[in-house]
Amino acid sequence: MTAIYSEDTIRTLDWKEHIRKRPGMYIGKLGDGSSMDDGIYLLIKEVLDNSVDEYMMGFGKTIEIGLNEKEVTIRDYGRGVPLGKIVDVASKMNTGAKYDSRVFKKTVGLNGVGIKAVNALSSQFIIQSFREKEGRLAEFARGDLIEEQKLPANGETNGTKVVFTPDNEIFGKFRFIPEYLEKMLRNYVYLNAGLTILFNGKKFQSKNGLLDLLEENMSSPGLYPIIHLRGEDIEVAITHGKQYGEEYYSFVNGQNTSQGGTHLVAFKESFVKVIRDFYKKDFDASDIRTSVIAAVSIKVEEPVFESQTKTKLGSREIGPQGPTVRNFIMDFLRTNLDNYLHKHSETAEILLSRIIESEKERKAISGIRKIARERAKKANLHNKKLRDCRSHWNTNDERRLETTIFITEGDSASGSITKSRDVNTQAVFSLKGKPLNTFGLTKKIVYENEEFNLLQAALNIEDGIEELRYNNVVIATDADVDGMHIRLLLITFFLQFFPDLIKNGHLYILQTPLFRVRDKNQTFYCYSESEKEKSVRKLKGKAEITRFKGLGEISPDEFKHFIGKDVRLEPVQLKKEDMVADMLAFYMGKNSPERQDFIIENLRVDEDVVPLEQV
Repeated sequence: MTAIYSEDTIRTLDWKEHIRKRPGMYIGKLGDGSSMDDGIYLLIKEVLDNSVDEYMMGFGKTIEIGLNEKEVTIRDYGRGVPLGKIVDVASKMNTGAKYDSRVFKKTVGLNGVGIKAVNALSSQFIIQSFREKEGRLAEFARGDLIEEQKLPANGETNGTKVVFTPDNEIFGKFRFIPEYLEKMLRNYVYLNAGLTILFNGKKFQSKNGLLDLLEENMSSPGLYPIIHLRGEDIEVAITHGKQYGEEYYSFVNGQNTSQGGTHLVAFKESFVKVIRDFYKKDFDASDIRTSVIAAVSIKVEEPVFESQTKTKLGSREIGPQGPTVRNFIMDFLRTNLDNYLHKHSETAEILLSRIIESEKERKAISGIRKIARERAKKANLHNKKLRDCRSHWNTNDERRLETTIFITEGDSASGSITKSRDVNTQAVFSLKGKPLNTFGLTKKIVYENEEFNLLQAALNIEDGIEELRYNNVVIATDADVDGMHIRLLLITFFLQFFPDLIKNGHLYILQTPLFRVRDKNQTFYCYSESEKEKSVRKLKGKAEITRFKGLGEISPDEFKHFIGKDVRLEPVQLKKEDMVADMLAFYMGKNSPERQDFIIENLRVDEDVVPLEQV
């Protein structure tokens, strides 16, 4: 039956209905909190941006953030929202003071949408404002106003307080990972010297801006002291490490532009040109940038971003009357970086040596790279190692943030996932046997080893992660000794040659159930021994229990539950104290006796591990 297209089919959604029906337009992907770009973190960021903008305008040096399970509280000490507009700013689209450039300049939030999205997507949203010994409160539920009332000031300092709980109807079973929030907060203080953020009592401050940022994120010392340059509306920090690839942190008006944009493109181009001019030699751009670790932050009037999530800058000018972003950054580096290198000859010599070393390595493997590319192209055409998806991360596709590739072992596991997957956003790459231990090897091995060459080609990361084809790279192996070993070998590969893939939050481990517990009416999938016992009790002991020994034993129909909206992904994270070189040397080096002693000394019984004799 053909649907009738008439006046009755035309609908006008109010603001909150539209946000709740199309949340991806406002906060990107929903997710469950396992990824740094999941929507629940953007909700916090939207509120926090307003508080940081107050600080940038000179009001309030401290922001307090509290997280109590799923309830978030953010309190600033700025000017406070004008009391008569407290409901409007939280519930009327395109309402805000940031349209008035005299009140807010060079801010991130300009379109009057962010806090309304938080309100609409929260089961409870409370906003309080205190101004000049008066206060006001407005409480909402899923965007509907519940009450508005005056508050006794009781000596409260001026400012705004927002309390909200993300809605389970929208986000399902979600969790906040404190480490992700802490990384976000560090970025805020690096870019706003003098700002103090308290997160559940833990203090975040920075005196040296982007210099602190690089030092915090580097897992080993740079080859030379960090070059730290500051100017009006621009700050950069640059060094080179010993790792492969390029590592960048870019910001606009304090916003972490994780997808880069016009300013990052301009920085890379300008950096290469200044280096070539300084050494008076036409080095290949890749040789100059190999193993670079850099951060760039600029301030732009009325910035244009490519989406509401503000992760990629589209602006081409610094401001209505200003120069282009490209010329602004080029002029700054041409003067300041060139001067720095002239004044610091030792740094200039180390940098030159690194460039020459990169050039030699590139030329040594150039022939192998060409052959490997051709081999990868043929492999993609003639075998089934990669089952690709239709959407990709390095495009403007609406579902780009959901794009995922599962790296599996064996044909049975990859077959089950392939039959269960969403062909629009999920790809599958099948490994053949255990991969090589790459610790201590050079990048030449990536092209000589067929498995790694094809994996690199599938991910499209030969020249860095900018053109990475999938936002989520997921290792999907059996939960047994062999599966754990394969995980370690793959993580070693990424740490060795593509560490920025991990540092930028793209690598995950797929969690799959160990047990299926069911009766005639209900089925529970359990990820631990304790979950299994709870499920057995729910079924009052009349349960059939199945122990999954490998991914290949899980049918495609069941796999849909584990890689769909309820997928459990465990992020692979690096912290400052994780000294990558030392970790790899200990766990993957040729020191078996030491590792054996370590295992014996640290052996423990985990209640969620099932003894083999009980299986």
